[in-house]
Amino acid sequence: MSALPLHRPVAVGALIAAAMAAGLLAAPDSATAAEVRIHDIQGGTRISPLAGQKVTDVLGTVTAIRAFGSARGFWVQDPDPDRDRATSEAVFVFTGAKTPEVKVGDSVRVSGTVTEYYPGGEAAGLQSVTEISAPTWTVASSGNPLPAAFRLNPSTVPNRYSPSADGSSIEKLRLRPGGYALDRYESLEGMLTQVTDAGVVGATSEHNELWVTAEPRQNRTVRGGTLYGSYRDQNGGRVKVASLIPFAERPFPQANVGDRLAGTTSGPLDYDQFGGYELQATTLGSLEDNGLRRESTRKQSASELSVATYNVENLSPKDSAAKFDRLAGAVVGNLASPDIIALEEVQDDNGPTNDKVVSAGATLKKLTDAIAAAGGPSYAWRQIDPVDDQDGGQPGGNIRVAFLYNPERVSFTDVAGGDSTTPVTPVQAEGRVTLSANPGRIDPQNEAWKASRKPLAAQFTFRGEPVFVVANHFNSKGGDQGLDGRFQPPARTSETQRLAQATAVNTWVKSLLALDRKAKVVVAGDLNDFGFSPALDALTAGGALTDLVNRLPRGEQYGYVFNGNSQVLDHMLTSRAIRRADYDVVHLNAEFADQASDHDPQVLRIRP
Repeated sequence: MSALPLHRPVAVGALIAAAMAAGLLAAPDSATAAEVRIHDIQGGTRISPLAGQKVTDVLGTVTAIRAFGSARGFWVQDPDPDRDRATSEAVFVFTGAKTPEVKVGDSVRVSGTVTEYYPGGEAAGLQSVTEISAPTWTVASSGNPLPAAFRLNPSTVPNRYSPSADGSSIEKLRLRPGGYALDRYESLEGMLTQVTDAGVVGATSEHNELWVTAEPRQNRTVRGGTLYGSYRDQNGGRVKVASLIPFAERPFPQANVGDRLAGTTSGPLDYDQFGGYELQATTLGSLEDNGLRRESTRKQSASELSVATYNVENLSPKDSAAKFDRLAGAVVGNLASPDIIALEEVQDDNGPTNDKVVSAGATLKKLTDAIAAAGGPSYAWRQIDPVDDQDGGQPGGNIRVAFLYNPERVSFTDVAGGDSTTPVTPVQAEGRVTLSANPGRIDPQNEAWKASRKPLAAQFTFRGEPVFVVANHFNSKGGDQGLDGRFQPPARTSETQRLAQATAVNTWVKSLLALDRKAKVVVAGDLNDFGFSPALDALTAGGALTDLVNRLPRGEQYGYVFNGNSQVLDHMLTSRAIRRADYDVVHLNAEFADQASDHDPQVLRIRP
């Protein structure tokens, strides 16, 4: 099969039809073929003016067939379009789990009910797809030529991404295909669409989908991606590509960012719940390898302290030895064996098994053993077990942050008292600042950390000098409205908690600096937010911390790729006392189809 099965909630039209069958609504007049063409069904907004109505003998040419999964059907396109750029000339005919008995090139007349299908359910906030459901059809002729595909390129896809409805739905707004990228795509819903020599900006996923751009010069990164650097610029040239071609006939290309689908990639333009507009390819360009290489950072000198952060993506002993070996190889070979590593998404000793186990000693031992076997140092570790099922993440996994450190390079003095619920505080002892517990959690009972990972603070000593490191994993963006959804601009509801978390960490760092303004502090980890976000503004408020990613050239400010947008979620921040720092995002995962984690690690070298 060519993709995963799609699960379809009840569509609006189906609800209306059920209400009519129950006698709750009067049946609307049916429309005849003489009255209705496909562009009449689509209309000039995102919602069909005929939603819920039955249509009869709608003329179209079959352009593509989905013959797998639970969302089978075919696309038909009117060979005689109107002159209204806002109205699509194609529509999907939904046949459910039944494979339609049609062929590409058939001229058909379709009867059925016009519905608006919301991928993921209407509550998900996404846009709908106009369809004809419960269909019947007749084939008038076969072997007909297909309409020419619409070409997506910089001259046809606007730079502006979406109209605004002040956070409300844009469904009833008149489409402006020349004004907004989302309107352009909606005006092409179901129509044959093509990209030519398209650059890959999102690597092939496990579901055999990838992202390309129709605007190759739009916010380009140094390695061929598309940088997401502002809430005002969402990169409208991004389009997802899937395939309607059976994989046995044409394997899906395993592409990395910076590669190219040479030639023509074309098919009907669809919309799904995992990224919005998607070109369902019936013709796939050939993969042109751009030779993207995994980066390696330089080794720290004897006088430099090297600190890294790495999200190891739900690591547990249940993961394969291959994953541990790849992570270990990256620590040694790509990160040059940092002196201290802040890890995120370390699971407990039996991973997603949902029981009372919270310890992670087996997870960390398996990782450190793998690092030693790869030629790296014999790392020690420090972490605090969470309260069972209280820190979010995969159910049963009890993810937490943890530290690895090389005892040959740095020393660690344990101070008792650190546990899952007791807050760590900076204290002054014998004229120097230290921690009330080492390691210890920052303000763990603050509501800001509800169902989220608590930051772990630790004091290390390097060449006789104390260095304070805080490992973080802020709450995820789950629940936020999608960039491509019908509510514009999208609500970022998860941001409220991250803002509170950032404020808590900022307050803690300031309390330490109030005791010693020359203290060397590193705040690192997966903050799940952008450098331009309110959360990062709160974390750096008052000048206590500097976000180092902002010092990189703009085209290098990323370490994660989501839906074709190269972005930064992981950060390393330093206090003012760290004046000489060499910082590097080491690109070895996010841009590749073959990943050990979905995040790129980062390394900071602190110079004396």
